Amino acid sequence: MDLLSDILSVLEISGTLYFRTSFTSPWSIRVPAYENVSRFHFAHKGRCYVRIDGEKKPVFLNQGDLVIIPRGASHVLYCDPSTADNPTMLDEVVEKSGFTGHGTLVYGELGTDHETQLVCGHFAFNKRANHPVIEALPSHIHVPNFGHGSHEWLDTTLRIIGAEAGMHEMGGDLIALKLSEIIFVQALRIYLNNEGRQMPVLAGFADPNIARALGAMHEQPSRVWTLEDLSSLAGLSRTAFAQRFAKLVAMTPMNYLTLWRMQKARRLLNDQHLPIIEVALQSGYNSEAAFGRVFKKHFDVPPASYRRNLHQLEAAG
Repeated sequence: MDLLSDILSVLEISGTLYFRTSFTSPWSIRVPAYENVSRFHFAHKGRCYVRIDGEKKPVFLNQGDLVIIPRGASHVLYCDPSTADNPTMLDEVVEKSGFTGHGTLVYGELGTDHETQLVCGHFAFNKRANHPVIEALPSHIHVPNFGHGSHEWLDTTLRIIGAEAGMHEMGGDLIALKLSEIIFVQALRIYLNNEGRQMPVLAGFADPNIARALGAMHEQPSRVWTLEDLSSLAGLSRTAFAQRFAKLVAMTPMNYLTLWRMQKARRLLNDQHLPIIEVALQSGYNSEAAFGRVFKKHFDVPPASYRRNLHQLEAAG
């Protein structure tokens, strides 16, 4: 499995669609902050502005554009600059529109040709999951004309999401939901291959030498890796590799390996039938005690308690 797919799989990405909108001018809506999620808005038809709290300039979202707000910051969606400073809270908009959670969220004046159709939702990860790639993302990712210049399947996917989201066809919401997760992966890949190549941490995943070492750690997290092993795979001297890795990834190779092992272990503990010693072995530790010490340092609880808490939450749900 490639690096990005492996990371997102272990972090357990899941998509949630809120609604497809039909906003007619004039309109301005404040979307509150939402922790631990990446919000997104895709302009299926028309255009609007997105002003993210803490950012100096708004994002102009044209038809076909996608914006992702990785840390779920509060933001204002508005039709034109004249409406920017008088937003209505999202909850109030939903109430006024009579939106019930099904169909399209219709809001604004009737009889106008200035309509904006957005597909809105968020992406979330397991609450205990974390990874430097996600933490290093900027306050927003704007992908202009998202489908243009990409594979033909992406254009098709975008059209399907726009057509299915909020409609009444059987299975339509589930189709749009699952496809939206693909959109996140594609948007992240586009960012990592462009602006992200120069960003701290992300630069390490774009660097071919460092990426080879990262790929090896992901493929065999249980192996007893040494700095010599990894530097050889990267095609660099031991010193050059250690310095380059620390500069680009913002941590040492061994610290990254430990972080990744712990995320793999967290995921493995979801399997109630897998003995903890087996989780330890698959995570690169030859003893349950050594594994337990490192796991507790990362998650504040021993592996057995972590698993028990998960089981209790599932039983309660």
